[in-house]
Amino acid sequence: MIDVQRLRVLRAVAEHGSFNRAAAALRLTPSAVSQQVAALERGLGTRVVDRSTRGVTLTRAGRVMVGAAESVAAELEHARRQVDQLETGRTRLAVATFTSGGRLLLPGALARLTAAHPDTVLHVREAEPEDSLPLVRRGAVDLALAYHFDGPLPGQPGGRSAVEWTPLLDDPLRVVLPVGHRLADRASLGIAELAGEPWVLGCLKTEAYLRRYAERAGFEPEVRGTTTDYFFARSLVAAGMGISLIPSIALAPRIPGVCTVPVEEPAPARHIGIATVTRRRDHPRLITLVAALRQEAAAVGTG
Repeated sequence: MIDVQRLRVLRAVAEHGSFNRAAAALRLTPSAVSQQVAALERGLGTRVVDRSTRGVTLTRAGRVMVGAAESVAAELEHARRQVDQLETGRTRLAVATFTSGGRLLLPGALARLTAAHPDTVLHVREAEPEDSLPLVRRGAVDLALAYHFDGPLPGQPGGRSAVEWTPLLDDPLRVVLPVGHRLADRASLGIAELAGEPWVLGCLKTEAYLRRYAERAGFEPEVRGTTTDYFFARSLVAAGMGISLIPSIALAPRIPGVCTVPVEEPAPARHIGIATVTRRRDHPRLITLVAALRQEAAAVGTG
C-alpha cells in the first residue's frame, strides 16, 4: 500500500525542486524528506526522482505519482468539506481569482450564485494563475478564474492534470500612451513601431510577453519601470515616464492624461477562463457559478 505521507512529501519535492526547499516547506529535515522519497521508491520498485547537483527532477513514474498525490489531497479536502456540511448544513465554495478578472467578472457571477443557492458559504482569495491552478488541483479551492498567454496553462505538472479549462474570453493587450504622444492618434500600432520608446509595465508576465514580441520585431525594449498594479503603471504613463502594454479589462477605471491604441495583428492577448477539477464538474453550485461567469463574460464581449 502506498503511504499518503510519502506522496505528500513527493508532491512538495516536485513543487519546490529540491529536497532542502521541500523540507523547509514541510518543516522536516532534508534527510527525512530523502528517506520518505527513498521509501516510496522501494515500495514502487522504481525511481520517482532523478537527483543531481542542480536539484531533483521527476521521472515519468514520479510525474504519475505526483498526479496521484494531488488527486488524493483533493479527495481528502473534499471529504473534509462534506463533513463540515454535515455539521453546519451549509456548503462552502472557495474561489481563487486574479485581480482584474475578478473585479470585472466575479461580483455579478457570485450574486447569481447566491441567489440560486442562498445556503452557500463563499470564500474568495486573490491569486495569480501560477498559484491558483495548483490550488484547484489540490482541492484547496473549487474554481479559479485565471488566464494564460501563448502556450499551455501555467503550473501544470509534466503536462498531466485533472484540471478542466473552460474558456471565457480573450483579453487583447493595448498600447497605453500619454496624451499628446506622436502616435496617440493612430488607429492601431505594430510592436515594431514602438522600438525606441521607454516602457512602464504593470505586470512581470506582461514584461516577459512584451520581450518575446519585441524580439520577433527585432528590438530590445527599454523598461524604465515595473509595478504589480496596472492603475499605477498608467499613472506613470500619464506622468510621461514611458508607454505601457496593458490588458483591455485592466483599463478601467479611466484616468486622465492617457490614451489607448490597439495592437496590430498578430495582437498579444490574455486568454481568460475557468479552471475546475474534472471529477467535480457536476457539482450543482459549480455548474451555477460557471454558467454565471460565462454570462458575465458574454456581457463584456458585447458591451
